[in-house]
Amino acid sequence: MGKVTVFDHPLITHKLTIMRQKSTGTKDFSDLLTEISMLMTYEITRDLPLKEIEIETPICKTRQKIVSGKKLAIIPILRAGLGMVKGFLTICPVAKVGHIGLYRDPDTKEPVKYYFKAPADIAKRRIVVLDPMLATGGSCIAAITELKKLGCTEISTMNLVAAPEGIKALQEAHPDVNIYVAAVDECLNENAYIVPGLGDAGDRIFGTK
Repeated sequence: MGKVTVFDHPLITHKLTIMRQKSTGTKDFSDLLTEISMLMTYEITRDLPLKEIEIETPICKTRQKIVSGKKLAIIPILRAGLGMVKGFLTICPVAKVGHIGLYRDPDTKEPVKYYFKAPADIAKRRIVVLDPMLATGGSCIAAITELKKLGCTEISTMNLVAAPEGIKALQEAHPDVNIYVAAVDECLNENAYIVPGLGDAGDRIFGTK
């Protein structure tokens, strides 16, 4: 079973609280999402393998370590996932970026795919699916299903806020996937929104509501 990691770093908690506030405007919301994404990326990449190489400093030759193993790729779920890309790439600028477009059918609440583009070597990479909200889990489940069709085996999700229902659904559908979240909230309401949540992340990032 994949692990669920909830980040309780004071800076993440503080910034998320400001994001939750109804009065927080689009620019501040987006900037805070970038900052939290940076902090989460730092933690998610803590277990990256290292290898030793020889370098030369201004003083002498020495053997030091650099990141080794599988290269990274991120797959933001459109459109809200785009708000997490800048923060991730600030920490890991060499990560490749794919995109998957999903929208939730208002009647069935099920995800519908309308776009999917991934790096050619995606199956050889360690993948992080980005989506600020893990509500029903449907979008992340659908994205991971598409990635597995391409042969991807090492997949994690990075979410800002999750509902217990979404975590449970994702674990049942993809038990091998690690889930990284900044907060686990109380529940979903009748409209499948996270409570207390922070509203529609896409609308708040792009100022469309």
